[in-house]
Amino acid sequence: MIRNLDSIPPAASATLLSDSEESTMSFSDANASSSKSEGKYAAMFVCWLLGIGCLFSWNSMLTIGDYYLALFPRYHPSRVLTLVYQPFALGTIAILIYNEAKLNTRRRNLFGFWLFFLATLLVLVLDLATSGKGGIGTYIGICIISGAFGVADAHAQGGMIGDLSFMEPLLLQSFLAGLAASGAITSGLRLITKAAFENSQNGLRKGAILFFAICTSFELLCVLLYAFVFPKLPIIQYYRSKAASEGCTTVSSDLAAGGVKVVDLVKKQVEEDPELEQRLSNKVLFLKNIDYAIDMFLIYVLTLSIFPGFLSEDTGSHSLGEWYALVLIAMYNVWDLIGRFVPLVKWLRMESRKGLMIATVGRFLLVPAFYFTAKYGDQGWMIMLTSFLGLSNGYLTVCVLTAAPKGYKGPEQNALGNLLVFCLLGGIFAGVTLDWLWLIGKGW
Repeated sequence: MIRNLDSIPPAASATLLSDSEESTMSFSDANASSSKSEGKYAAMFVCWLLGIGCLFSWNSMLTIGDYYLALFPRYHPSRVLTLVYQPFALGTIAILIYNEAKLNTRRRNLFGFWLFFLATLLVLVLDLATSGKGGIGTYIGICIISGAFGVADAHAQGGMIGDLSFMEPLLLQSFLAGLAASGAITSGLRLITKAAFENSQNGLRKGAILFFAICTSFELLCVLLYAFVFPKLPIIQYYRSKAASEGCTTVSSDLAAGGVKVVDLVKKQVEEDPELEQRLSNKVLFLKNIDYAIDMFLIYVLTLSIFPGFLSEDTGSHSLGEWYALVLIAMYNVWDLIGRFVPLVKWLRMESRKGLMIATVGRFLLVPAFYFTAKYGDQGWMIMLTSFLGLSNGYLTVCVLTAAPKGYKGPEQNALGNLLVFCLLGGIFAGVTLDWLWLIGKGW
């Protein structure tokens, strides 16, 4: 049961000291109550930008699939790069979850954003160094960078979702919307850069280079935002202080970066309330939320068994020509983004655990729908199905991740957020593996 901030002992609250003044800081005073909502919209915007940053690099690599397909026509880059990415992401987050209670969240997230920036820069450098030539050496280099993206994703996405799970749900929703926005933005940028250089010599490569230059700059912005802006927002300080009062030790560095020092806060709290030290283990949390875990896994098994491999290589030839796959990926990303905003409307938000499970399992009807549409339907039907795939993916993701942490203490919410991201990445890994089944009978 989450402790009310007003019940925190004065001795404990007096241990939060500001860098700017040595006066005591009590969670129950007027300033604390106002900070609960102070800076809320600025925090939502920053969370949205950081969400974009968590997947911007990876979505960029997926979105220039047409360039890599031309560069490496025999290696199925849209499928292989995703398959390389996922084991690194899944293995890294498994290690991080095991040590979650002891981790420094600030270092974890900063490492993730820095790695995104450096790996994205390396994509650009590799292409310039090889003058846009293909070959197995270049392809292996791209695969290694893809693995680095997986490691960065496990650090940043898992850390951010765990951190935001004990805060205002709108902050988590904004971050999840940012994850989807990264796909929509990369699709839009790719269409613009492709159109801009379509008639120029070597235009496909020029568009890809400009595309990754923009992406690299944005990843550097995310590093600066998380390092210097995010920890100083009042609403973020409020929820991190609240989590610290409930026994969460992972937020200490973030609080210090925001100008708040935690001096033996947890120790004093435990002396007042010995039960505070006890939190549900990861195993118990997982078993209590097994349905949510299955939901997250199945949502992404289905999505990644279709997107992007099937949409890039197995939808046939249509009047849109080489633009067809780009349009399908763009429609998925746009509707995934829209789906993540739908739960903001209260009466459209699904919170029933049984309802979420039924909706998740019901999505598997899309598999035969995509198969028969690719075989017999036209591009209009395929665009409609792809849009629904994105809409349902975004909607169900937000509903599950915002409903699951309710009713737990800060440290437990953080751990549960990480566990659900592990299930999400596990679903992605299984999905991209199953995606190869579409190639059966096609001579590969």
